Formats: sequence, structure tokens, C-alpha cells
Amino acid sequence: MDIIEMTRELGKALQTDDRYIAYMLAKQVNDGDEELQEQIDSFEKMRYDLSMELTKENKDTDKVKELDENIKATYNKIMSNKNMIVFTAAQKSLEALVNNMQQIITMSANGEDPATCEPSTGCTGSCATCGGCH
Repeated sequence: MDIIEMTRELGKALQTDDRYIAYMLAKQVNDGDEELQEQIDSFEKMRYDLSMELTKENKDTDKVKELDENIKATYNKIMSNKNMIVFTAAQKSLEALVNNMQQIITMSANGEDPATCEPSTGCTGSCATCGGCH
């Protein structure tokens, strides 16, 4: 089996991991939450409107301030939505898993033994970079 084929197999294995499954389920619920999606759309429109206003030579400072306040309020609503909270946690967990995988691949590419050198938080995946095994 060549390296590309092994990588494909790793991708398939990743899709059976509980963290991946939790992320996909949370994403599906998030995507189906119409109220949340409306808030996200509104948030994106306000950000666009703000950026357009900021590019104008004669900015309406009252409009900029109002948009900024509305953007912050909408962001807080989005991030306090129970579905978004679950999604964000699942996303962080999946990102940590993928980061750990990346660190192990980097260690191997650097000639280090990933079986004896464990990646750690904040590590670039190289014992040489971090100053030794973790």
C-alpha cells in the first residue's frame, strides 16, 4: 500500500471516530436551525454593510457605531445558541484530533519516532522544534 492510499484509509478511519461523528451530527443540527441560520445571515449582512460604510470617504459615524453594536449583539446571540455551543465544542474536539494527527505526521517526516514522542498542546509536531520529547 503506498502512502497516498494509506492516507485515504486514514481519512476513512477518521470518519468513524466519535469526535468526527459528533461534529457531523452537531453541524447537521446547526444547519437545520432556521433561527440560527437567519441570525448568521443577518450577522454576515451587517458585517458587509459595515465594511462598505467604512470604505466610503464620508463615513456615517452614527451608522458605523450602530452597525458595530448590532454586529456584537447578533454575534453574542449566535454564540449563546445551544446548538452553536454544542457545534463549537464538537468542532474544537475534531480540530484537536486533526492537529494531533498532523503533529504525528510532522514528527515522522522529521525522522522522529511518533511511538515514543507524544505531541502536546502548542507543539508544532517536531521534537527538534520543541526541544525534545514531551
